[in-house]
Amino acid sequence: MGKKYKVTDHIRVPEHEVLSSDEKEELLEKFGINQKQLPKIYDKDPVVKEIEASVGDVLKIKRKSPTAGEAIYYRLVVEEK
Repeated sequence: MGKKYKVTDHIRVPEHEVLSSDEKEELLEKFGINQKQLPKIYDKDPVVKEIEASVGDVLKIKRKSPTAGEAIYYRLVVEEK
């Protein structure tokens, strides 16, 4: 059987990381929001599954940007029904 393909190795998939509890609290406080106000990403997303994120985790997504150099996005992992 061949090598298992990793979604995160693809050039078009930006870097994803799970925030720690402290980092999540700092983020919410910084923007004055609660976690339900964050954009969502489903727990069945291939990257979410690969990095073993769980429902309730907040992901930090770093995308390369031609104008900003790097753009950072945040997503709350929610259950896909």
